Amino acid sequence: MPRLVVVATGGTISTSADGEGVLRPVHTGEELVSGHDARVIDLFTMDSSQLTPAEWLHIGAAVSRAAQGADGIVVTHGTDTMEETALWLELTYDGTAPVVVTGAALPADAPDADGPGNLRDALAVAASPQARNQGVLICFAGAVLPALGTTKVGGPGVFGGPPPVGAVAEGTFRVAGTKRRAFLGSVTEIPRVDIAAAYPGADETAIEAFVQAGAAGLIVEATGAGNAGTAVVEAVRQACARGVAVAVTTRVPRGRTAAVYGPGHDLAGAGAVLVPALRSSQARVLLMVALALKLSVVDVIARWG
Repeated sequence: MPRLVVVATGGTISTSADGEGVLRPVHTGEELVSGHDARVIDLFTMDSSQLTPAEWLHIGAAVSRAAQGADGIVVTHGTDTMEETALWLELTYDGTAPVVVTGAALPADAPDADGPGNLRDALAVAASPQARNQGVLICFAGAVLPALGTTKVGGPGVFGGPPPVGAVAEGTFRVAGTKRRAFLGSVTEIPRVDIAAAYPGADETAIEAFVQAGAAGLIVEATGAGNAGTAVVEAVRQACARGVAVAVTTRVPRGRTAAVYGPGHDLAGAGAVLVPALRSSQARVLLMVALALKLSVVDVIARWG
C-alpha cells in the first residue's frame, strides 16, 4: 500500500457551526482522516483567511519532512487562500512525491458535506503512480488542477483557471492533460510584497504607504489590459526608483495584460513588469519567491506569469 501523509491546516473541511451558527474550524486532522490509511500531521486548525506567509513556511517544512518517507502527501486547507498556499508549495517544493491540496465548500456538519469525498479523492490522487513527479495539484469536486493559475471562482467546482490535469472518480486518477512544474527553489525567508488596487481616482497613498512599510515588491491590480491613472503611474515610477519591484495584473477575471494603451505603456515605462495572466493573489506569491531567491523578476514573470 502507498505510504500517505495528510497535513491538516484547518479550513471549511474542518468546520462546524458553533452555538451562534458561526462556522469555526474545530475538527482535527485525525478526525478528518479517520477510516483512511494515512499518517496525520495536525499542523493548524485555522480559517485560511488567517494564514500568513509564516504559516506557508511551516506547511512547506511539514511537506518536505513528510516527503522523505511518503509516497504521496495531502494538505487539507481552506478555499479562501488555497491558491496562494498551493502555488507557494509548487514554487518551493521539488520532491517526487505528489502534494495534493484539497478542502471543502461545505462544513463538516452539513448533511451533504463535500469534505469527505474531496479528501478521499485527494488520497487517491496522492497514491497514484501517475501523480508522481507532478509537483503540487489541487483536487476539488472531482477535478485535478495545476497549482499555477488555479483560483477560486465560486460555483459548483469552486476553482477555475487553466485546463485540468485530470479527474478522479471511484478511487481512480485519470490524467487528461500535461502540467509543467514551476519549481524555483527552496525559500527560508519571505520578503514583504503588497497589493495595491487601481480604480477611478486612485492616487499614490497606498503605494507610498506600502513602500514606507518596507515592501520589497508590489502588485498593482490594474484595470483592463493593465491600466491605471496618472497618480498611480507616478507612484510606481517613484517606487521603482527606490528599488521596489513592481508587477502589474488586471482585475478582469479572465483578462490578460499588455502595454497596448497609453497608461499600460506608461506603467511599463515607469519600471513595472506586466504579468500576462496570473491573478493578483498568485502574482504576489510568484514575486515573493523570485525576490527571496534573488531571481530576475522579468524572467520569472515571463516564464510563469
